[in-house]
Amino acid sequence: MYSRIIFYCFCLFSACQAIGRTQSTAIEGVLLCEDKPAKDVLIKLYDHDTVSPDELMDSAKTDADGHFRLSGTADEISGIEPKINIYHDCDDGILPCQRRITIFIPSKYVSNTKQPSETFNLGRLQLAGKYAGESRDCLH
Repeated sequence: MYSRIIFYCFCLFSACQAIGRTQSTAIEGVLLCEDKPAKDVLIKLYDHDTVSPDELMDSAKTDADGHFRLSGTADEISGIEPKINIYHDCDDGILPCQRRITIFIPSKYVSNTKQPSETFNLGRLQLAGKYAGESRDCLH
């Protein structure tokens, strides 16, 4: 009985994936910590999902100048909702884990192709500030 339910769920999930459309996005920017480049900061690009776990689309660390660029694709029936998570220790003292800032990418920067047609420029972000919705993350 349960094996049939699992089989049907798997088939439904596979069918949804097959009829989903490929969508892509890209983001770039510069991260600062107290007005100095924030180097080696981990950034992850996700497709935010409300029902299932978020889908990782890309990840990278900032370069010596604090610059980053991420791009990725996801197959979804509906529109993707891309976001980045920034994990850092700027202005953090000795607190455990890392600070996590989440930023959603505007839907204008989502393309219905494998390669993004436009890149969202985040600009320069000062990590020493405190941001609404900021949290701590030990297991990223």
